[in-house]
Amino acid sequence: MQASDQDIRNRLLIARLPAMPQILVRLIEHLQADDLGMPELAALISKDAGMTGKLLAVANSSAYQRHHRNVNLEQSLVALGTDMIKTLVISDSVFQTFNNFPHSGSTDLRAFWKNSLSAAVMAKEIARAVDYPHLEEAYLAGLLHNVGRLALLATAPKEYAYNFTARDDEDLCAVEQRTLQITHAEAGAWLIERWQLDSFLADAVLYHHEPSERLESAHPLIRIVRLAHVLSCHPQDETLVLEAAALCGIDAGQVEPMLLGAARQVEKAAAHLGIDLQGADDVPAPPAFAPPALDPVQQRLSEEVRNMVLVSEVGQSFARTQGESGLLEAMTRSARILFDFGSAVVLLENPTGHALVGAPTQGSQRIAEFAVPLAKGGAIAKSALERRPAFIGREHGAGEPVGLAEEQLLRMLGTDSLVCVPLVAGARCLGVLIGGIAAWQVPYCQRRERFMQSFGAQAASALENMLLERGHARRQLAHVAEEYREASRRVVHEVNNPLSIIKNYLSVLDSKLARQEPVSGEMSILNEEIDRVGQLVSSLADLKPSDAGPRPTDVAKVVDDVQRLFRSTGFVPASVEIAVTMHEEATRIEGDADVLKQILVNLVKNAIEALGPGGGRVEIVNRGHVNRERHLYLELVVSDNGPGLSREVLAHLFSPVKSTKDGAHHGLGLSIVHSLVKKLGGHIACRSGRSGTAFEILLPAWSGAGAGTGLGNPMTLPARALGSA
Repeated sequence: MQASDQDIRNRLLIARLPAMPQILVRLIEHLQADDLGMPELAALISKDAGMTGKLLAVANSSAYQRHHRNVNLEQSLVALGTDMIKTLVISDSVFQTFNNFPHSGSTDLRAFWKNSLSAAVMAKEIARAVDYPHLEEAYLAGLLHNVGRLALLATAPKEYAYNFTARDDEDLCAVEQRTLQITHAEAGAWLIERWQLDSFLADAVLYHHEPSERLESAHPLIRIVRLAHVLSCHPQDETLVLEAAALCGIDAGQVEPMLLGAARQVEKAAAHLGIDLQGADDVPAPPAFAPPALDPVQQRLSEEVRNMVLVSEVGQSFARTQGESGLLEAMTRSARILFDFGSAVVLLENPTGHALVGAPTQGSQRIAEFAVPLAKGGAIAKSALERRPAFIGREHGAGEPVGLAEEQLLRMLGTDSLVCVPLVAGARCLGVLIGGIAAWQVPYCQRRERFMQSFGAQAASALENMLLERGHARRQLAHVAEEYREASRRVVHEVNNPLSIIKNYLSVLDSKLARQEPVSGEMSILNEEIDRVGQLVSSLADLKPSDAGPRPTDVAKVVDDVQRLFRSTGFVPASVEIAVTMHEEATRIEGDADVLKQILVNLVKNAIEALGPGGGRVEIVNRGHVNRERHLYLELVVSDNGPGLSREVLAHLFSPVKSTKDGAHHGLGLSIVHSLVKKLGGHIACRSGRSGTAFEILLPAWSGAGAGTGLGNPMTLPARALGSA
């Protein structure tokens, strides 16, 4: 699915991209004022402990220190010289900033860094050759000319993961425009403009892919960065090189020495900065890739079929849910997963039909005191009365402010937009489900209006059946209570018989013991009668309305159902392989099959999305039994070989956060999975790296009749003992 221009730009706004370091901001200010000498450099660097340490390390390296004695900061600055100091400060500041971008920790940046350093070094040499006065500004512009690629990776990891390593040419810009409606040059310029520099730096980044004929009268910095980009990315394209060189008044004979000198300087800079560029030239740079455009009619038909299957599956899940609170929780959980709602609540029609009142769900009891009068108007009441979904922002309609009820819900859900889905069963609206979303998600949700209506109808049908069954359940409860009272009287009468026998035999036992005669026969009879009393009392408990207790769930069957669901709905691209490995004996867990199914659906869906257009492999593996703290669990693993998750995402993986779709494997679905695993009495953990991501789940093994040990065949996947997870 293509991302909208508004979608990506809004994601850029909320992506928490790192700001420019203060030492770099002050350095640029001094350079622009042209008042930067050694005293100003020393004062600036001494305020940054990290930068001081970096410069001391370089000054004491073998390249600058021949007598093997440590030097202080002042001596280091003198040894390095102002030119090298400025270069190191700029490079290290940008390097640290780039490494704080989301997803950079799980991405191979060697080729990116070599290209950036090459462009920086060549931009500085070009500036020197054309007598451009601000050499450091040219160096910084070359270093930042492709920062937009990191920004796009941080904000649209699923859509851009493959093209981040693609060849940097005009085809890449065309693919970016087609798939994201924004190029990396535009994204980089947007990011630099946020730093509010008094410079043509943002323009140089924005126009570095422009044809040479358009840049003939452009500012010198723009032309310098254009040539630096061509030399660093396309040195073999003679025509392109000559055109870009002519922009700067550089002849062909100057280009080759410039390239050779730049290569040596890049190696030296990387060594000083501690950047490992070994193998950077071996990182593949394939042509940019865009998924083939689908026929709009075919795409719409496929989406409708997929939505029908999902709605049917959701309806069946609702029908199997027990109790009102369970149904409401299932409705809000499913809506959050299907429509990317950050949070969701349900308002139900009150008995008089004059208002919608909050239905309390787990973790949201305050909503129970909330009410929306239907006669007072407002967007929520209108949605319920007209039985149509509504999309509500801070300003509803053409500048019209939202009502008080809507404003309260916006604050209560902690969001800036609401989606109101009416729950319509036949001719009656039973209530509304309200989801909280970000403003940039509204167009996406509006395109799924019919899907939301179908979802609301299924939820309303299950809700109506539950309300009808509630009255029947009350009558059944009264009937069972009467049966229980009758059975109690019967059991009390029957228990008197064995109790009388026990009393008599105790008397006989007393006299025999006094005469020291054998009593084994009497003891056997006493045991039998005591057992009989126990059976009678147990039969009374069988009449009480109670839960059936733990039930076994066949993991292999649930996995097969999930696999079939994804295949039948067309969610699995041809480039994605799903592999399943099931244990031969350890196959059952204690718990509800529907809950396990919901867990697997969410994890497999996330894994497929994390692989992106390049495809890959998703594995579902039953590793058998695990002993953890003297409890037996079955271990189930869902993994993919995608790009992995960053350290920051892993640190907050199962926390409930607002969803923006930044990356292959992070966002809202995982907090729900965590709560479902806990509901089953299990544990979940995540391992992620450059080779992929794996979610490891421990679920209570079935301990009822016929439960397998999982230890029968050591050649499959034997049980393992874990001290702690």
